[in-house]
Amino acid sequence: MSVVSYTAMTDEQKSEQTFERELDGNLCIYIFTASAALVGVCLTVIGIFRVTTELKSVSTIGDNLLAIDALGFLSSCILSYIALRTRRLGRKRAVERIADGIFLISLSLMAVICGMIAYEFI
Repeated sequence: MSVVSYTAMTDEQKSEQTFERELDGNLCIYIFTASAALVGVCLTVIGIFRVTTELKSVSTIGDNLLAIDALGFLSSCILSYIALRTRRLGRKRAVERIADGIFLISLSLMAVICGMIAYEFI
């Protein structure tokens, strides 16, 4: 918080500060729900990919990369949960940034893996 006390703030400054706090909490919730859902997507695709590779006998590293990607989404999910439970604002923001970074890296990796899988089956 700045040097100005909360009581000396204008209504606009108070509402802006409240909005920032709500936005911080919402970001953790969005990362948590999206990464949890994408862990399930990765595991489902691994299962489908295994069945397909047995039928077509295609050998690729896509399923192994999807397992690594699922671990990335899982770590993002766990970190965002920790950020939700943390009361200290500085620590919460730091953990939230790490979770966000891991989520974006995992999402990018998932796009690359999808391209690899599509290339193998075409």
